[in-house]
Amino acid sequence: MPEGHSVHRIARQFALHFVGHSVAVSSPQGRFAAGATEIDGRAMVSARAVGKQMFLEFDNELTLRVHLGLYGAWDFAGDITADATTASAGGRMGQTNQRGTVADGAGTRGENEGSLHSIGAPRRTRLRMSEAESLREAQGPDQDVFPPEPIGQVRVRLLTERAVADLRGPTACEVQQPAEVAASLAKLGPDPLVDDPQEGEERFVATVRRKATPIGLLLMDQAVVSGIGNVYRAELLFRARLDPYTPGKLVPEELVRELWRDWTHLLRLGVETGQMMTMDGLDPEAYQAALASRDDRHWVYHREGQPCRVCGTHVTMAEAAGRKLYWCPNCQR
Repeated sequence: MPEGHSVHRIARQFALHFVGHSVAVSSPQGRFAAGATEIDGRAMVSARAVGKQMFLEFDNELTLRVHLGLYGAWDFAGDITADATTASAGGRMGQTNQRGTVADGAGTRGENEGSLHSIGAPRRTRLRMSEAESLREAQGPDQDVFPPEPIGQVRVRLLTERAVADLRGPTACEVQQPAEVAASLAKLGPDPLVDDPQEGEERFVATVRRKATPIGLLLMDQAVVSGIGNVYRAELLFRARLDPYTPGKLVPEELVRELWRDWTHLLRLGVETGQMMTMDGLDPEAYQAALASRDDRHWVYHREGQPCRVCGTHVTMAEAAGRKLYWCPNCQR
């Protein structure tokens, strides 16, 4: 499932290329036809992410709420920017790139020659982003045609004169009234990139410190804190050297605060790089390798049975609320 950094990058893509423009909204698949008519032809006035959910507001006070879930993704095409480091992101966003690939030349700030930051994507360009991002050129005789024909089961198509975004397979996709948006937001825990930093920290600490639920489950609870998924959960706990089964109320307050601050740091880094980078202190060569491959990017996630990078103890995996939890039983005790 996409984690918070991906959804923030999606929102930035919309902020740059769709906000302020009239948007033709359709449902090529047909399943969202009624909702599409409510916002078709309206101007998008804001795009924001809160945790794993995104809210696209239109000038008739209606909002398109999208939760990608396990299988959802956005495909972008047109005159789009290919990097979200500044004002936006581009591409297909949803799942982590399981093959560990990264777009050619991608760096933290587009400093590499030919990096995505410096590419002005022509209309034949297609940018696909899950939790990672890839840039490709359309092939065939229709490669320069805009907009491109919808491919596959497109739930929603958002189209301006210069950009198009196709949504596939979301868990939630609905048009909401302002009161419904407020209700959706009220169910979500603080997001470091949305909430006031100090208020968000205090809210997170207070919630965790009154819960008997294991901290490994609390970090995945979107009502406790927004945006953390399976990867960030495992890595945050390792970085804190914290046993995932420790009840929240027994985690020292200062350590809970450190978790929030580290999540803030990792989330910002994820938005900047487009990768869930969780290892610090890497030399330039190791850093580039980590950007290119998940195997070199994480401390414990997806490393069951492999030696801990710190102590050499085999990394352990267990099922926790239906998700795989990874930790080092020696470092995290």
